[in-house]
Amino acid sequence: MTDSTSFTMLDDGSGDMPQAGSPADQHPAPGPRGDCVEASWSSPVVDDLSVLNETPANDLGIAEAATRRAASELELWGGIECTVLRVGDMWRDQLRESGHYHRIDDLEAVARLGFRKLRYPVLWEHVAPEQPGECDWRWHDERLARLRELGITPIAGLVHHGGGPHYTNLLDPNFPELLAEQAERTARRYPWIKSWTPVNEPLTTARFSGLYGHWFPHGTDEATFLRILANECRAVVLAMRAIRRVIPDAELVQTEDLGKTFSTPKLAYQAEDENERRWLSLDLLTGRVDRDHPWWRRLLAAGVTEAELDEFRAQDLGPMVIGFNYYITSERFLDHRLALYPEHMHGGNGRDAYADIEAARVPLPPHEGTGWEPRLREAWDRYGSIPLAITEAHIGWCPEHEQVRWFLEAWDAAAGLRAEGADIRAVTIWSLLGAVDWNSLLTQKTGHYEPGVFDMRHPSGRPHPRLIAKAAEAIARQGRFEHPLLQQPGWWRREDRFLVPPKQAAG
Repeated sequence: MTDSTSFTMLDDGSGDMPQAGSPADQHPAPGPRGDCVEASWSSPVVDDLSVLNETPANDLGIAEAATRRAASELELWGGIECTVLRVGDMWRDQLRESGHYHRIDDLEAVARLGFRKLRYPVLWEHVAPEQPGECDWRWHDERLARLRELGITPIAGLVHHGGGPHYTNLLDPNFPELLAEQAERTARRYPWIKSWTPVNEPLTTARFSGLYGHWFPHGTDEATFLRILANECRAVVLAMRAIRRVIPDAELVQTEDLGKTFSTPKLAYQAEDENERRWLSLDLLTGRVDRDHPWWRRLLAAGVTEAELDEFRAQDLGPMVIGFNYYITSERFLDHRLALYPEHMHGGNGRDAYADIEAARVPLPPHEGTGWEPRLREAWDRYGSIPLAITEAHIGWCPEHEQVRWFLEAWDAAAGLRAEGADIRAVTIWSLLGAVDWNSLLTQKTGHYEPGVFDMRHPSGRPHPRLIAKAAEAIARQGRFEHPLLQQPGWWRREDRFLVPPKQAAG
C-alpha cells in the first residue's frame, strides 16, 4: 500500500537551560509543529472519541534508575550530522552548513567529554565529487589523523541520506558497483578503520527520495521506493565485500530508523502495512526476504529481480551491528477522524483519508506502548542473534534538559534490555554539533539551526557545551548522571502533550 503521508516536522530547536532550582517544567509541551508554546489549535469533540479511564500505555514515566546497573558494559558513542543530498537542483551539505567542515578543533571539544567512538563521515560526495576514482583525501586525512591522536575510533560513513556525487543517483543501476569501488579505495586509504556504514538509513532515504518525493530523485510511488531500497541494500553488500578485501575483519554498522505505526481500528490495515515495511531494509540485508515474505511479490512488481533477492539471501554480511535511530517523530498514529486534528496533519493513502500525527501526542490504549524500550525489544525479538546499538539519540525541541531526559531514557532502555540478555553494545548521542534545516527535512534553506551537545552559534564564537554535554561526560566517566530537573518526565510523557485530551468524552 503506497503511503502518501506528507512529511513530518522533525526536532527543530531548543530553548535556554532553566536556572538551577527553578521549577522543572514551566515550559509546556511543544505545539503541533514542535514550537515551545501552547498550541493555539484545540480539538473539537466528535462522536467516536471514547473516554480513557486508564493511564495511557505511552505515559509510563522515566525508566527506573535500577536499570542503570547494567550500563557499565554499554559504550557511549557520538555522531556528527553529515548529510549530503540533493533537493531538486540544490545540494545540501550539513558539514559545511554547520561549520564543522572548516573547524578541526571541534574534535578536541568532543574528545574532552570522553567520547571514544564517533560516527564520522568519509563521504563519497566529498572525496570524489567530479569523477569516479578522482579522489581528494586531504580533508579526511587531516581529520582522521586527528581522531587517532585524540584516541577516538571512527565508524566511517560513506553515504549519508544522499545518492552519491552528481554522476550517479539512487536509481542508477551502476550505483552499487560505483559505491563498492569507492569503498575499496577508502579502505585502502584507511586500513586501520574497522567499523563501516556504507549507506546510512537506506529505508528512510528510500521513503523520502522515492515515496514522499522530498529528496532527489523525487519519486512518489511504491515502485520507485522499492527500486531505490534494493539498490541501496545491494550497495551495502558490495561495499562490504570490497572493504573486506582490504580489511578482512571489517565490521558493518548498519543504521536504520526504529519506529512503529498505530491507528484507529478502521486504519489497522494501513498500520499493519507500514509496520511490515519498517523492517524491509534489514530483512533484505539479513537474508529474510524469501518467497513467503509479505514484500516479496511487491518487490518483484517494482522491477527488483528474483536473482537480486536471491543474492541477498545467499550473502554473508560477516561481523555486523544493527544500529537503530529513534526520534519523537518515528512513531506515528493514523486517525480517520480528521476533525480532531489541524489540516496540516491530514493525508491519506488513496483509499482512506486520515490524519498522521506523532504517536506521543495521542493517548494510546493500555496494551500499546511507545518509546525506546518497546521498540528495542521488538528489534531484539526479530534480530536477536545480531548485536544491536542505538546509533542516534537526539531531540531538539524545547529546553535543553529535555535532551538529557531523552538521552537517559535511551540509555536506561538499552541497559535494562542488556540486563535481560539483549546484546546491545552502545548508545550514540547524535548531532553533537547540531543540525541545520532538519525542521523542513532539508527541503527549505532557511538556516534554521538546532543545537546538539554543543551550541555552535553561541555568542562566544566557540563550541558551547550544553547540559547534555555534562550528562555525556558524566556517563562516559562515571556511568551515571544526576540532576534535579531529571526528577520530572520529558514533555513526551506529560498530559499537556496530547492533541486530544485523554479524559475527553463523546458518544
